[in-house]
Amino acid sequence: MKLRVSGLSKSFGAVRAVDGVSFALDAGQMLALIGPNGAGKSTCFQCINGQLRPDSGRVEFDGTDVTGLGVATRARMGMARTFQIAQVAVSLTVRQHVALALAARDPAAWRRLGTRGLRGAQEEVQAWLERFELAALADRPCLELPYPELKRVELASALAQRPRVLLMDEPTAGMTRADRRALMALVKQEAARGLAVLFTEHSMDVVFGFADRVAVLVRGRLVAQGTPQQIAEDPQVRAAYLGTTAVEEGA
Repeated sequence: MKLRVSGLSKSFGAVRAVDGVSFALDAGQMLALIGPNGAGKSTCFQCINGQLRPDSGRVEFDGTDVTGLGVATRARMGMARTFQIAQVAVSLTVRQHVALALAARDPAAWRRLGTRGLRGAQEEVQAWLERFELAALADRPCLELPYPELKRVELASALAQRPRVLLMDEPTAGMTRADRRALMALVKQEAARGLAVLFTEHSMDVVFGFADRVAVLVRGRLVAQGTPQQIAEDPQVRAAYLGTTAVEEGA
């Protein structure tokens, strides 16, 4: 398993935000973590990413216990994250942004680059731009881009670091149905290459259209796990979160 979460718990005072959550994610899988507002999704994400230290439980990445490690260490090990609001350096051009991500992957190697190596790095940057349909925007400042393109820049920059696990927090928030499906289609392509993807999402068309498995959090507890079809038919999930209309719209 690329990612294994076991008995994860986190409290803030008397509020138990995450309560004994366990699940696993393998290479090539897309797992959607869903639930109503206040269910504990963001807290769970932050514990997995290393922004928060859980009170109890364990996070394993590629068989290694990373529970006590920080964000930067997990990133170097191959864990990347995107955010609900795109985290992009708007003063950079699209090309510069992706190049910076490559440099972050191996700073020492970039410092050693000669002319031949620099040309190879430029070719890799161009390949990422083309892969995420950003080549035509390469020399435009990120500040000038519409929001859907900013999300693609953030995604391309995250994946240019060649992670093995990608965490995506509300990746399609604020996007139209067409734009969010286009973005997630790109993510699906990366999963087909072996990337393990964990994402939180409120748009049911994204969840039921792209997730291989779905885990449902309610009040910090994991109440159901399964395929999208199993989750759509689960009466407990319907009553607690989805409702008939949400499932029908996502189908």
